[in-house]
Amino acid sequence: MGTTRCIDLSHTIEDGLITYKGLPAPIVCDHLSREQSRALYAEGTEFHIGRITMVANTGTYIDSPYHRYADGKDVAGFDLDEVAELDGVVVRVAGMNDRAIDRDAFTSIDVRGNAVLVHTGWDRHWRTDAYFEGHPFLTEDAALHLRDSGARLVGIDSLNIDDTADPRRPVHSILLRAGIPTVEHLCGLEQLPDAAFRFSAVPVKVKGMGTFPVRAYAAVGEAV
Repeated sequence: MGTTRCIDLSHTIEDGLITYKGLPAPIVCDHLSREQSRALYAEGTEFHIGRITMVANTGTYIDSPYHRYADGKDVAGFDLDEVAELDGVVVRVAGMNDRAIDRDAFTSIDVRGNAVLVHTGWDRHWRTDAYFEGHPFLTEDAALHLRDSGARLVGIDSLNIDDTADPRRPVHSILLRAGIPTVEHLCGLEQLPDAAFRFSAVPVKVKGMGTFPVRAYAAVGEAV
């Protein structure tokens, strides 16, 4: 008999958070404060209604095909079995000297049917200037290998799955054209086993959005 524990792999979104330089930070504030609400309800009763203004690429988020392609499905178009309870594997490249993560990092792992999470350790720089410079990324050849080997989703704990110096964005282009979602700005992947867990990254069901924040987590079984 066993139990399951859930491991949070998401960054917290809060007022003023910079996820990607050049994109505005979210504004998190009151729409109706508790103090204001007291005039609307019976004595001793109060409520809070919050307001958030943000771009979709904030915090830990998922990319749908529509992010790259006008004819691709948006985040509302995901079936739940595309983004929830996926069998997962972790690819360990933390500490590597080269920023570029090539197909060789994946060839010894069976990625078919799995959410493939790339553990670079770059999340240690989150909320510092270092996070935005010199980040690890996948190569075009790695993306082709993941596509052709049947990966269902690819995630990374880095600024971008692509080299931001390459305006072609080949990894996004290859994976999203194949209908393989990507998740960026993950964290805490060092807590996961290499395999034998289930990964979920479910966005709010919003039409017309190519990206959206997720509460990414892994469900890991434990013997008791």
